[in-house]
Amino acid sequence: MLEALFPHVRLDSLLQATYDTIYMTALAGAATFILGLILGALLFLTGPGQLLANRFVYGLLSMFSNVFRSIPFIILIVLLIPFTKLLVGRILGVNAALPALIVGAAPFYARLVEIAFRDVDRGVLEATRAMGGGIFTTVFKVLIPESSPALAAGLTVTLISLVGFTAMAGVIGAGGLGHLAYLEGFQRNNADVTLVATAMVLVIVFIIQFVGDAVTRRLDKR
Repeated sequence: MLEALFPHVRLDSLLQATYDTIYMTALAGAATFILGLILGALLFLTGPGQLLANRFVYGLLSMFSNVFRSIPFIILIVLLIPFTKLLVGRILGVNAALPALIVGAAPFYARLVEIAFRDVDRGVLEATRAMGGGIFTTVFKVLIPESSPALAAGLTVTLISLVGFTAMAGVIGAGGLGHLAYLEGFQRNNADVTLVATAMVLVIVFIIQFVGDAVTRRLDKR
């Protein structure tokens, strides 16, 4: 049925490209969540008036975050080629795309984490500090639980951005739906391949948005 409507689309190639896109998004998303949470917590805790307030450290972390989330992703991939080759051993394929995906997305999510933590009621934080709560208690017992809906919403936005990043990575050989649309569709003038690959990207984005919205609503106790 698919091949009848879209004669240039091979089902096995489409399924493999879809799997590759989901694989890159899932692994990079998991690493982004962990690293972004750590970086975002450090940004918040070293900010003015917080437990680890330090202007110099906050300035360094802020500059790091601003620099890497401001570099266009296609340029970031090229800049990280030596690091990727050292870490993964190659510069092509789905695994080779992961370092750039993580480095590109983690600082962005870290800023969303910092914003979410800043929205936590200051009175709750002061009460925790007055009762002798340390860094662990503040982060894991107060900040994360109180800001969980915002964290989930921010992760949803980040995952959708990662899907777009994988498409750009695919253009330079990372695989996935972006690679399929560019190599099999654009370069070989097969518009139906590009159309189907784009439709699959949209399906993945809609699923992520639907699940993310459901989780956010479930976590929101208001």
